[in-house]
Amino acid sequence: MHTIIRSIKTKQSAPAFASAFRKPHYDCQEQTDALKLVVYVPGVDPAGIDLEVRGPDLVVTAPKSHQVRINWRAAHLEGAQRDYQLRLRLGFSLAYDALQAVLHGGVLTITIPKKSVVAATCAVA
Repeated sequence: MHTIIRSIKTKQSAPAFASAFRKPHYDCQEQTDALKLVVYVPGVDPAGIDLEVRGPDLVVTAPKSHQVRINWRAAHLEGAQRDYQLRLRLGFSLAYDALQAVLHGGVLTITIPKKSVVAATCAVA
């Protein structure tokens, strides 16, 4: 009797640059009255940045400006030229409608006040 042994195909993992986005480096600092996010997005135009709130989540999408050089040669830059996307679960205790964002020198600074501070400010006014 013959036995047919079939080779087991392992699932090949996708290359690191297969995703359309890459996660930027960031720093999160909790202050007494707000949450401050510093996101490092070099090569991004301020007009293209998209900040989206989905319930307790904040999604920052920052497309890079893609330039084709005249003397273009394949240099395996697929990973370095991907757009940035950061997804953070920050919770419901922040006033997303009062969010402020500033981009300077490839550093995006996002300040989100806490709801208790916004409510106290409105009550005083």
